[in-house]
Amino acid sequence: MTLRGLVDDAATTRKNPAREEEFSSAARWSRRSIGRPEETSSTDANGLGGQHLGIGLTLSGAFIAAFLLGHFVVEWNGQPFPAVSVLAWILLISGALVINLIVQRLATRMPLWLFLAALGVGAVVVALDLAACWGLTGQGIYPTAAAAVGALLMSMITLRSTQNILAAVTGLGLLLLVCALLEERQNTLTFGPEILTIAVATIPPLVGTGVARGFRRMVQRELDLVLVQSTISQPRFAVGMLASEQLARLDLDAETLLNDVAQGRTALPLAPTTAMTAAALATALRLHLIEGRTETWLHHAISESEFLGPSVTLVDPSGLAGLLSPLQREGLLLTIWLLVGDARGPASVSLRFGPILPTGSGPASRQMRFPLELQTSGLPRRRVDPETWQAIRTVGPHSDSNRDGTLQVDIECSVDNPADA
Repeated sequence: MTLRGLVDDAATTRKNPAREEEFSSAARWSRRSIGRPEETSSTDANGLGGQHLGIGLTLSGAFIAAFLLGHFVVEWNGQPFPAVSVLAWILLISGALVINLIVQRLATRMPLWLFLAALGVGAVVVALDLAACWGLTGQGIYPTAAAAVGALLMSMITLRSTQNILAAVTGLGLLLLVCALLEERQNTLTFGPEILTIAVATIPPLVGTGVARGFRRMVQRELDLVLVQSTISQPRFAVGMLASEQLARLDLDAETLLNDVAQGRTALPLAPTTAMTAAALATALRLHLIEGRTETWLHHAISESEFLGPSVTLVDPSGLAGLLSPLQREGLLLTIWLLVGDARGPASVSLRFGPILPTGSGPASRQMRFPLELQTSGLPRRRVDPETWQAIRTVGPHSDSNRDGTLQVDIECSVDNPADA
């Protein structure tokens, strides 16, 4: 059976379309890529436990196939044409071994052509086994190799997307069901083992698909949390993670162009196309250096998060979130994360900073105070985790109210006055 791997069918990278279009002409000049790998729709097949999950699912499928093979051996004497079923089993086992070897050579990847080939092998196995067992239900002879195709699909769960596996399992189940309904039988009770055969063929890969999907979601969320937490140490105003990567690319492109000119590989004066590329690079660098200087760490943490972005709204025209201390930032970020995660259905969180409150005289004048209004919808107060309230207390004193299913928390934030820094 095929082993290992993990395909992430849901992870995507949030991009800014306007910014991407703006920098596209400059990016064409690049002939090399920076060291940081691109974020794609699939994660490393061997990382983050995906390999262990794939091995576990494959071993589970192997145990199911071994059970079905043993059942076939028990039925051997009652089959009038066992050679056809033997051929089906030989084709299934040899096909699984060949597919496994190819997957290993492809670094635990299963391209579409290999997946289609595996489905073709499975279809032939099902056809041979059904033909060998047709009309023998009265003698207690039922398909075994056809049901073992489900075990083969289990080994592909971490190598292909959820949609591919579900489609294949659905097709297998429908084929077995249709053949069971069309087969003539003298006793309707013989339909019970047919149902059991269909269940053995379809339920394990369906359960495995659910496990793999939950694992992918967990890994994506943990990765997202790590990336979001990296914004806590940023200064008050800074560019985001994606913008920093784009700036590094533009810097590399400009360095490549200047190096080509210095080494004589690009003649002076510049050709019109090269001059246009240089102008586009200069414009993109200038725009990149001046844009986003009013965007705080919290803005980047929300906008660049796949988990928080769709659910959280931030209103902070004065950039007050950037004045929070690292401890307050961590508490606020944990609060938002837990509020969104505790909701069973669609939930929204709204954050509104300001305005700045007047300060008194004496030592209190060294502190700047401003309110933070936090509103959530779709999350009743009784479902808020106690750890959330502990995180809110690290941000500042608070009061809460619950009205019409909306939880509102008013927090008074006290930070060091930047004028005294």
